Amino acid sequence: MTYSAADRSLVEVCYTPGQYALYKENFDIVVVIDVLRATSAITTALHHGVKEIIPVSSVEEARAYKAQGYIAGAERDGQVVEGFDFGNSPYAYMEPHMQGKTVVLTTTNGTKAIQMASDRGTVVIGCLNNLDYLCRWLIEQQRNTLILASGWKDKVNLEDTICAGAIADTLLETRRFRTDEDSTVAAKFIYRSAREHLWSFLRASSHRRRLIKLNIQRDVKYCLTLNTVPCIPVLRHGVLVKMDYTPSDSPLRATRHEVR
Repeated sequence: MTYSAADRSLVEVCYTPGQYALYKENFDIVVVIDVLRATSAITTALHHGVKEIIPVSSVEEARAYKAQGYIAGAERDGQVVEGFDFGNSPYAYMEPHMQGKTVVLTTTNGTKAIQMASDRGTVVIGCLNNLDYLCRWLIEQQRNTLILASGWKDKVNLEDTICAGAIADTLLETRRFRTDEDSTVAAKFIYRSAREHLWSFLRASSHRRRLIKLNIQRDVKYCLTLNTVPCIPVLRHGVLVKMDYTPSDSPLRATRHEVR
């Protein structure tokens, strides 16, 4: 089927939460990305049986929940905040005792972006781990979609930009979507430049270097691995839960996301 320009939905990329106000109108779906590590951890947690995650912006909010008896995690600058048992390492959420639990989480960048986007109709979580699975769902929805990268303290980062570019490129390749913004075009071509040697590009990420200094290489490798987690977290009434979604049997047109 051929779609006219008027019938195509929008897909755009916003590089940081600081630019969100410039983009947020006219979008039905917001995809929040924080590859290293918040959205990778959230996706992993729900896939491994965590019941739900309450994202909060501040450490103070997380402490208040913890005082009420909630399981709570907090991360700032890549490290677990004092007084909390875990932060945003995906491996922390794979533990059997986490299954069926409600978890409160605050992170440096990702949970703030999620809170910011909560004024939209549908907010879902994206990362490299669920890339193709998420793209399938977005294509099936064919609704105006904004990809919001969490960045690093309102600065652009490479891993989120590449992930956003991969999603945008996949949607645009279907010709059911269009873009009006240069930010989306740039993200698409950054991804296209990187896709044949994705690991080499992502190794150059400034935040990867920050995390490596903290001796958490295992987390970095996990978060930069594509298509390992068939799960889409969705925000419902301020709480992230696992979406009940089964992809159609039709092949994804642009399944070419490989790390080399």
